[in-house]
Formats: sequence, C-alpha cells, structure tokens
Amino acid sequence: MTEQRTKETRLLQTFAILADTLVDGYDVVDLLQLLVDSCAELLDTTAAAILLADGHGELDVMASTSEASHLVEVIQLSAEAGPCVECFRSGEVVEVPDIADSPVEWSRFRDRALELGFESVHALPMRLRDNTIGTLNLLRDRTGTLDEEDRIAARAFADVATIGILHERSMRETAVLAEQLQGALSSRVVIEQAKGVVAHTNGVTIEQAFELIRRYARSHQLGISKVAAAIVDRSLRLGD
Repeated sequence: MTEQRTKETRLLQTFAILADTLVDGYDVVDLLQLLVDSCAELLDTTAAAILLADGHGELDVMASTSEASHLVEVIQLSAEAGPCVECFRSGEVVEVPDIADSPVEWSRFRDRALELGFESVHALPMRLRDNTIGTLNLLRDRTGTLDEEDRIAARAFADVATIGILHERSMRETAVLAEQLQGALSSRVVIEQAKGVVAHTNGVTIEQAFELIRRYARSHQLGISKVAAAIVDRSLRLGD
C-alpha cells in the first residue's frame, strides 16, 4: 500500500471514530482534543489548536497538541491580533506562508511564534452559515502552505468540530427546554388541584376559583404556581 493510500485510509478511519464519538453523553473537550491530535498526526502540520468563543464573543483555547501551540494562541489573544483572531473576525480562512512577513500589528504573535519554532500558520473558521463559533489553527515549523488535499481534510476537521460543538449545545438546550416544559406541566397540575380546592371550600365554579387565585397572586406579587402550591399544601386559604 502506498504512503498516500495509507494516509487516506487513516483519514477515513479517523472520521469514522469521530462519527462514533458524536453520541449522547459525549465529552466535547475529548472530541476537540481528538481533532487537533488527528490534524497534527495526519496533516502536513506541526501543531494544532482550537479556539472557541464564549457567550460574549471572547476567544479561548479549548484544545491544543502542545504547550508551544497553546502559548502562541495565548499570545494572539492577549494581543488581540494574529491570524487566528483575524480568521474568527472575518469568518474566512487566513493563511500565513511565512510568519516572519506578518503585518506589523501582529508583531507580538510573530515574535513569539518564531521563537517557538513556528514559521507558517493556516487558520480555518469553525462556521455554520454566518455564525462563526471559533477557529481551527494549524501551525508548521517551516514556511509554505498546505497542499490541496490537506486543505480539504482540514476543512472537514473544522466542520466536524463545529457540528460536534453545536450538537452538544443543542442537546444541552434541548435538555433545559425539556426540564422547563416538565416544570410547566407539573405547575399546571398543581394549579388545577388548587382550583378544585378553592371551588370546593368557597362554593364557587372552577372559573371563579381560578380568578380568586389570580387576583391573590397579583395583589401579593406572587406567581400563580406558588400560590397554587400553598393552597394545595393547606398553608394558604382563599375566601371570597
């Protein structure tokens, strides 16, 4: 088997592993670490790192293959300038074939990267439509750019990372929504019970009982569910 064929096989195996990883309960940090490790192992790159934006749009390092690559990312963040930051802001791929030729505003990144032995970088946005959530950053210990096949593979890795993160967020949001829905349903049951109690003790209709509960809740600036719970557990009695 040729070296190219072996690489293609290993890429396919890696994507199969990544697909198996995307199941309920998976750890998104483990997924991202697997991605950057795979980039360093299978692509023509020396180190890899993933930056993610928090709810305020601030970037932070989520996974990296080496302490050196992590330091470069931190330098970019502290200086708020560099190819990975530019990639995130623009939502476009940013390639720097020779870090020594970086713009002057990237000087902190340039100096630290060269000091750590990196000479080129390829930054890819982790993006779904117009929403950029982070960047996948490939650093190399030599000048030049990635070949076309590695570009395609890197793009696929970035897409998998994006899908994995958004899937995890979706599951978390879905779980919260389900919990909220269950809470709402439980509250509704208590309210119905409270209406029955008030109707029975006051000799009124269910509709009138609910109006009594609502009126009490509003006048005391309480939630209807809280008032209903107090009625059901007999700590509150409503009269006409």
